[in-house]
Amino acid sequence: MNADIALLLAEDGITSGAIYALMAISFVLLFNVTRVLFVPFGDLVAFAGLTLGMIQAKRLPGTVWLIITLSMVAFAMEAFRLVTGRKMADFPRALLLYIVLPLLPVAAAWLTSGAKLNGAFEILLTIALIVPLGPLIYRIAFQPIASASVLVLLMVSMGLHFAISGLALLYFGPEGLRTQPFVRGAVTVGTLNVSYQLLMILAVTALLSGALLLFFRNTITGKALRATAMHREGARIVGIRPARAGTLAFSLAATIAAIVGVLISPMTTMYYDTGLIVGLKGFVGSVVGGFLSYPLAVVGALLIGLIESFSSFY
Repeated sequence: MNADIALLLAEDGITSGAIYALMAISFVLLFNVTRVLFVPFGDLVAFAGLTLGMIQAKRLPGTVWLIITLSMVAFAMEAFRLVTGRKMADFPRALLLYIVLPLLPVAAAWLTSGAKLNGAFEILLTIALIVPLGPLIYRIAFQPIASASVLVLLMVSMGLHFAISGLALLYFGPEGLRTQPFVRGAVTVGTLNVSYQLLMILAVTALLSGALLLFFRNTITGKALRATAMHREGARIVGIRPARAGTLAFSLAATIAAIVGVLISPMTTMYYDTGLIVGLKGFVGSVVGGFLSYPLAVVGALLIGLIESFSSFY
């Protein structure tokens, strides 16, 4: 191996590591707030890539049917809780949260299906379709057992992965999809050609990481999530609702998953079951940080990317 090959491998490793870093941050966020090791996170990443690919192919994305399915199940569970608890006054709020808001991007996808869309609109529509999956999954699978042990939550998370993969096979089909590249070309740095795609990934990773840092440090909502992560019962005593914190955490994680899926979709062919392998790499990065430190999770994810790149060469 000479220096030129080492630089190429390092470029590839940093590209992958930046993607894994975003996933590692999401794993740490979800575990700290909800104690859930969210195995299906990689599935959301894959669904984002498949959704964008289907939109670009002028097809109605399978995410539409997935949202409709989960929305109906979540609303039925919430309606049952309200009826048995005699809280009928909360029905309009439940209808808004589990039917109206999730189905808004579904309606947008349906109305624009088959039309030639602007690239930015395609990306925004993809993200809008993926984000509702996070809180819907949390309401169906994890909120009812929020006080269970970490082991039980992990078992449910693993089972949920297989259930979601089955639905994805039904709604997306078995064929793989790869999206069109967002930017082309490269800039030459010495003997190394650095692609604009890599620079875009690094820029998005830096912006998202900085935005999350500001969110957790400078906003009341971010501080509430940090308080929930530090001590759930203490947060409850001071008026922070862990269920609402969990919903917000899953919404943030789903947003990050959507962005990651959009970023890697031009470089990786996505299938309905691609998510597990992709998510595991981000999971290992979060393990390096001990599920406690966001900076250490990012460092661990970058190391995973570099090790993967160099070891594949050898």
